Amino acid sequence: MIKVCKFGGTSLADSSQYKKVKSIIDKDSSRRVIVVSAPGKRNKSDYKITDLLYLTESHIKYHVDYNTIFNQIKDRFYEIKNSLNLDIDLDKEFEKMKVKMDDGSMSEEELVSRGEYLSAKCMASYLGYTFIDAKNIIHFMYDGRVDEDKTQEAIENMIRTFDKVVVPGFYGIYPNGEICLFSRGGSDVTGSYVAKGVHADLYENWTDVSGIFMTDPKIIPNCRKINEVTYAELRELSYLGASVLHEETILPIQEENIPLEIKNTNSPDEPGTFIMKDCVDKTYLCTGITGKKNFVSLTFTKRRLADKLKVMLFVFRILDKYKIDVEHVPTSIDSFSIVVNKNDLEGKFYEMIAEIKQNPDIINVKVDEDIALIGVVGRNMANKAGTSGRILSVFGKEKINIKLIDQSTEELNIIIGISNQDFNKSIEVLYNKFAFEKID
Repeated sequence: MIKVCKFGGTSLADSSQYKKVKSIIDKDSSRRVIVVSAPGKRNKSDYKITDLLYLTESHIKYHVDYNTIFNQIKDRFYEIKNSLNLDIDLDKEFEKMKVKMDDGSMSEEELVSRGEYLSAKCMASYLGYTFIDAKNIIHFMYDGRVDEDKTQEAIENMIRTFDKVVVPGFYGIYPNGEICLFSRGGSDVTGSYVAKGVHADLYENWTDVSGIFMTDPKIIPNCRKINEVTYAELRELSYLGASVLHEETILPIQEENIPLEIKNTNSPDEPGTFIMKDCVDKTYLCTGITGKKNFVSLTFTKRRLADKLKVMLFVFRILDKYKIDVEHVPTSIDSFSIVVNKNDLEGKFYEMIAEIKQNPDIINVKVDEDIALIGVVGRNMANKAGTSGRILSVFGKEKINIKLIDQSTEELNIIIGISNQDFNKSIEVLYNKFAFEKID
């Protein structure tokens, strides 16, 4: 049996956290493959190592002395080494970094990846496991996508050769050997590819919470924990704003049907949340309620006799040209709306709209910059008639104006667009109404 265990930054913040990780691993001999993040915050006023590395890069870029920040990074790792009596030459590692930083041969990606790299070096020494550099197993193509065949082959070779390994998350290499990063939180994705590559029986993701909660605990303190969630539901929840896992984590393990469990490093005996293809728990109507703020709705009104499909294709081509992702597309007979992330429009909006208005079949463009999206997700909603109507009625009773509604034919999720100012209130009223509603 093989378990892949990914430990997040809070689980590795200092030597005391390292001790907790070792205790967890020592209790189960099947925990043979460990993926680690860079050390995170030790307290609320502290800094993540990755943030300090990005700050170091900014100082180098603008020719500002970086040694004060770099010394903070060094001190964090020396605390781990010295407290745990690790057999690792940190002096040599930091000197190599400094030489490359000073002569300009270290890319931003390589510098930022050193948090995970050194974290994995320390953990391998502490556990007595073999250190495997992620650049030897995680292969990217030049367009930033993972070369899945090459990565799979490399990971299979790794587990055939070594029994117990520690791998740094977050990075891999391009074909030319340069370091490539996943987006922030990408160590989760590294763990997923490694789990797929070793054909793991279970992927454990250790963090600072005992599973996934039904909604944001900052809005609803002590909200209900989700015991089981399907891959499809978690993809929806992650995409809509739930931040427990990187949204790309699920795809590699979903292909192999490998279950994932979210566990708490600080309370390892507490039950976590299981994520799998099919769930047997049919208790609750809704699985999760989440969302994101700051979207923009662009509504295009066409000439009455114009072909709506051709007009939509024209708009989509321009959006693609400006690299704007589309979230939702509500339509009516003579108009259609496109909902996009406000951040994606930064520096592009006026030029893009001017280009769209050149189409004579588009007679009006209306812009609404005050959109938040709320998603109600649940595999069991399809089994209870009238769920959508009851969800919408909650907004009517609370006098919350609905700007758009979108529901998949599978009835896995219902998306509701509202004003940003109504975001927290909407989460609260939906949670209070549906969090504990059971399937009859």
